Amino acid sequence: MPEIKVTPLGAGQDVGRSCILVSIGGKNIMLDCGMHMGFNDDRRFPDFSYITQQGRLTEFLDCVIISHFHLDHCGALPYMSEMVGYDGPIYMTHPTKAICPILLEDFRKITVDKKGETNFFTSQMIKDCMKKVVPLNLHQTVQVDDELEIKAYYAGHVLGAAMVQIKVGSESVVYTVSISLINRTGAAWIDKCRPDILISESTYATTIRDSKRCRERDFLKKVHETVERGGKVLIPVFALGRAQELCILLETFWERMNMKAPIYFSTGLTEKANHYYKLFITWTNQKIRKTFVQRNMFEFKHIKAFDRSYADNPGPMVVFATPGMLHAGQSLQIFKKWAGNEKNMIIMPGYCVQGTIGHKILNGQKKLEMENRQTVMQDMILRDVSRPVVCLLTLDLCPLQLEVKLQVEYMSFSAHADAKGIMQLIRMAEPRNMLLVHGEAKKMEFLKDKIEQEFTINCFMPANGETTTVITNPSVPVDISLNLLKREMALGGPLPDPKKPRTMHGTLIMKDNSLRLVSPEQALKELGLNEHQLRFTCRVQLQDPHSDPDTLSRIYTHLKSVLKGYTIQHLPDGTVMVESIVIKVSSSAEEPNTKVLLLSWSYQDEDLGSFLSTLLKKGLPSGLSSM
Repeated sequence: MPEIKVTPLGAGQDVGRSCILVSIGGKNIMLDCGMHMGFNDDRRFPDFSYITQQGRLTEFLDCVIISHFHLDHCGALPYMSEMVGYDGPIYMTHPTKAICPILLEDFRKITVDKKGETNFFTSQMIKDCMKKVVPLNLHQTVQVDDELEIKAYYAGHVLGAAMVQIKVGSESVVYTVSISLINRTGAAWIDKCRPDILISESTYATTIRDSKRCRERDFLKKVHETVERGGKVLIPVFALGRAQELCILLETFWERMNMKAPIYFSTGLTEKANHYYKLFITWTNQKIRKTFVQRNMFEFKHIKAFDRSYADNPGPMVVFATPGMLHAGQSLQIFKKWAGNEKNMIIMPGYCVQGTIGHKILNGQKKLEMENRQTVMQDMILRDVSRPVVCLLTLDLCPLQLEVKLQVEYMSFSAHADAKGIMQLIRMAEPRNMLLVHGEAKKMEFLKDKIEQEFTINCFMPANGETTTVITNPSVPVDISLNLLKREMALGGPLPDPKKPRTMHGTLIMKDNSLRLVSPEQALKELGLNEHQLRFTCRVQLQDPHSDPDTLSRIYTHLKSVLKGYTIQHLPDGTVMVESIVIKVSSSAEEPNTKVLLLSWSYQDEDLGSFLSTLLKKGLPSGLSSM
């Protein structure tokens, strides 16, 4: 039996480090290749040994597909391709291809240059990795090879995010990050493609969020109140996606309310990010495209570039700083400075994975133990070197205790779909099976039960390294002639409905690798063949003391009383006909009471012929008169 296997190497009953291995029709595809922000050791990357123990990645994988530019979906890509070793094609959309290397380089700088970590990819590895990327256009079917094809659909999650359909023959899988049904980048949409498996993120599996407008109003109220009392507001964000969304929101509010407090945004990365939003304006929603004609929505009057010295300025301010989970970088540095003042506020606008500072403060932790590293310059005299060499030394000092007094607010502006969005996606695509990844186990269990109850389909949620196998029933496409359909409808058959399978009788013709179902008359005409009648015969023994003609008359009377609505004839040649079925009676001189009934029918009346033979084997009712 044909089957599809799905194995998460990351994001199985876990959030972060998305990496899903799919085996379909003899092809192996890796979906996403992300890193986990909560770990600083080998656990930050997916477990590629699952594949490498069987040989090199290039020999095993037919292709890699990246859904979008978030690091938990693409952060391990250079490690996988350049350090583990993969030379095959990597597919992603044009915006993802443009933005992905910027975020990878930024994260590399934080990890290697600032934290001094080793066993990490280099800038050159990022460039070499991106050379292997093949850009995807939406709704374009791409032939990876003779059998494997992929097609990208708009996901609306963040700029350039895509749902991907993977097909080998008649088997198919759809993989989606959490879609956004209402988003500044536009709403997600997919064909009613009925895949064998729909694989979906389930980050907010138990959540049905308030309307976007309510959340936006609440966000503006909290920022306004904090600024009015002289406090500072820190909003940790990732450089793309909700960052631009919240900037547009505050820019409009500041203009309307004539607010004076400064708003700052981490520079560098964001300038590049906004450049790509402008470049890929066609990937945003209608409202932004329309406004863009009048003015550039990503060039702000009230939001200025941030300098790290501004963090010590007195008075209120709002700062957007990266990254979004407070695991490193500028957002963490500002947090350390502002955490001790209860006037200040931090608004976490998205999900934080376990292990990050963001996750800890959202769970109410008031005392944090922080890394306390200091980098110093030291003149050193080395042997056999005539002049001093300046070395950078990183010193690990005693851990720093940080007391959290500022107000902590969580307001989900995440681009991940909630439970309602995932259910809507299932209605759109109508999958035969569902598989959940990138979520917390307990929450996934809730959504799994909900899906199975509402849609009566199997729903799976494998852990990392655990394989889910789905047996597929491949459908063979057959064209049906118009004449045959008209004949079926003339006989009172229901209109064709893809959800309700029905039996159709006809002749199957295979020609030029395609199949057609036509009427027998059309098949004979097309193929130039003569018709041959195939008839089935059956012998039934019956005990009856009457003469053979009387027995036949009694059979005719019995069938007339049992079979209403059928054409039944008693012919002069000594036979009874029911539709195409012929019944004859004979007996031997030695046993005149033992009658042998001979039944003969054409294949069209096979069901009726079987019914009659069973009926007559039971014998004739007593008191039945002959005609």
